[in-house]
Amino acid sequence: MENTTYDVIVAGGGPAGLSAALTLGRSRRRVLVLDDDTPRNRFAAHMHTVLGHDGIPPHELRTRGLEEVARYGVEVRHARAASVADAGRTVEVRTEDGERLSARHLVAATGARDLLPDLPGLQQHWGRHVLHCPYCHGWEVREQRLGLLLLLEVGLHQAELLTQWTPRLTVFTGALGPLAPAVQQRLRAAAVEVVDTPVSEVLGDDEELRGVRLDDGTEVALDALFVGAPMEPHDGFLADLGLERSATPVGEFVQVDQMGRTSHPRVWGIGNLVNPMANVPMSSAAGVLTGSAVNGALVGEDLDDAQQRAATEFWDGHYARHEQVWSGRVNAATASVVSTLEPGEVLELGCGEGGDAVWLAERGWRVTAVDIAEAAVERGAAAAQARGVGDRVRWLARDLARWQPTADDLPDLDLVTASFFHAPFEFPRAEVLQRAAARLRPGGHLLLVSHVMESQDDVPPWAWREGHEHPHMPREDVAGLGFDDDARWRVVLDEVREREAAAPDGEHAGHTAHVRDGVLLLQRVE
Repeated sequence: MENTTYDVIVAGGGPAGLSAALTLGRSRRRVLVLDDDTPRNRFAAHMHTVLGHDGIPPHELRTRGLEEVARYGVEVRHARAASVADAGRTVEVRTEDGERLSARHLVAATGARDLLPDLPGLQQHWGRHVLHCPYCHGWEVREQRLGLLLLLEVGLHQAELLTQWTPRLTVFTGALGPLAPAVQQRLRAAAVEVVDTPVSEVLGDDEELRGVRLDDGTEVALDALFVGAPMEPHDGFLADLGLERSATPVGEFVQVDQMGRTSHPRVWGIGNLVNPMANVPMSSAAGVLTGSAVNGALVGEDLDDAQQRAATEFWDGHYARHEQVWSGRVNAATASVVSTLEPGEVLELGCGEGGDAVWLAERGWRVTAVDIAEAAVERGAAAAQARGVGDRVRWLARDLARWQPTADDLPDLDLVTASFFHAPFEFPRAEVLQRAAARLRPGGHLLLVSHVMESQDDVPPWAWREGHEHPHMPREDVAGLGFDDDARWRVVLDEVREREAAAPDGEHAGHTAHVRDGVLLLQRVE
């Protein structure tokens, strides 16, 4: 089916999912909600402790929510997510009916289910007379004969809570096992009756609950029964992402940070999917918080894209204005240092028109040459072919500010080189060099050749004058990269070399200038 890309897909249309969708819709995002209309609270007749909506049926809140998100262009589709795959700058969501959808971010809000014991009559009364939350239902059964079926150790906290709503509480411990004497004493001090015989059946009809029958045939009269059951999040569709998880007293859940982000940067989790304690208002609040955070992440990506487009247009325009920008000769400092090294795998950052890359290939190196300008790498590739080393150089047009080299992009490297690696605008030079250096194998080298400038007089008239206000000494690079106190790196060479530089062909052809190059060679020792 046709692939449609949304800003955000929200999986789940409960209070959490619809609140996130509402926040994102109002932020002018293109949002799709996938929901199969099976919320966890569908068995309850009314919701409580929801300010402004206390006592309304759950389906009424959902109806209002659907009407509200529709006002802001949010699309809602009756569907269930079956799987999610990482697609780089997007995630691909496949629905159970086979549709494939693409989104820049995914908000998972598919909730959880209560793992109720298999007792006759229990499911029949679930959500009406068999209850799970004192804050949600305690007021409605106050002062009545209440029971608590203990299934988990954490349920002991629920037992203590229920004493606030009734003086007539019976706790059934048969499914959990014997309580410690100190725990029994604490409960009995609050007039709680403790029954250790297992419960075999929940008694009643469609209109009311009468009580429970025990394994020994004894019947205990009750008006309502609370159950603190284990929970299972509906997160199977996220399995292929390998998200980090954490254990809770009621089950294992996907782990998120305080904004709802999972261990995958494009996947977020809210509501009972990640928080077993989340009731309706807590889930709604999480939806607003995470919806805002997702929009903030999208805004950041949009601005990054705009900055990347500006940088690409700048460099493409720069090369387009000249038939040849650089001389095509190897940098003298680079040639001098590399001649002492055994050839292997090398990455050249900011290769330009490829003078250094072609020279390296001619000396036996296997080269990956990267530059943001397609025109530059095309000229480099043509030069490599002309000089018979086209098969030894791989040319990549990449924005180095955003490029994240992986094992799929690069082999383990023996050398990384970057000559006069700067730009006349803001550029994350240190971060780019750190990412590239991380691909070096032990024993590999990082070679940086930079302009050393005390003033604008040190800048050749044909070179970039912007961004050269400060001297760039080799030692500054060591500190700037964070390698000065890092035992994994050894400084092999740290010096300033002077030379006469000839201008490339063009406006300044025939001119020379006295320049100083900072030469820094680092070796990764482990």
